[in-house]
Amino acid sequence: MHSTAVMNPAQKTQAEASGDVSAGHSVWGTSIRFTIVTVLLLGLGYPFLLTGLAELVFPHRANGSLVVRNGRVIGSELIAQSFTSDRYFHPRPSAAGNGYDATSSGGSNLAQSNAKLAQRIQADIDKLQQQNPGKSVPIDMVTTSGSGLDPDITPDNAYYQASRVARARGLSENAVRVLIARHIEDRTLGLLGEPRVNVLELNLDLDNLSK
Repeated sequence: MHSTAVMNPAQKTQAEASGDVSAGHSVWGTSIRFTIVTVLLLGLGYPFLLTGLAELVFPHRANGSLVVRNGRVIGSELIAQSFTSDRYFHPRPSAAGNGYDATSSGGSNLAQSNAKLAQRIQADIDKLQQQNPGKSVPIDMVTTSGSGLDPDITPDNAYYQASRVARARGLSENAVRVLIARHIEDRTLGLLGEPRVNVLELNLDLDNLSK
């Protein structure tokens, strides 16, 4: 005859409780191990891998697209700077902080229907038309970018400023327009974005042209 052990209710409850505790410990251990592996792979391994690949394939861009002259960093191809002299090409207006502040990137958040925005744009248009009477003002000359740090302007914007820059530097307008043409970058991959001119690089070559 076979005998079968029968647990009383108290013994059964104690066994089930012991099983729950064991299962709980197993879940906690798995969670901790999974967290450690995830941090190592995605928090450290993946960023280091991408950083290493970027340094290898695109070292200039990976380091901020810095512009260096005479061993000194004078800016970045990716961040606009304030140029106000008539001798230089001006970037788009900026609402980043007090203007072109890389620590306060952003727009004005004013709607198109906002009277303050309309007045500011009209005032800028009136001022620019005094420089080139009868010529239409390119829209990017009077509107800010979403970041306030757009380093590029449209070719139309650059050509509009050519006469002012030429007069201020005692150069022929044609020489300045030829310089602009050399700095026009096409759409990325021929599809993305619009033709553009990097203001900082254009102004640096302008200084070289005036020497």
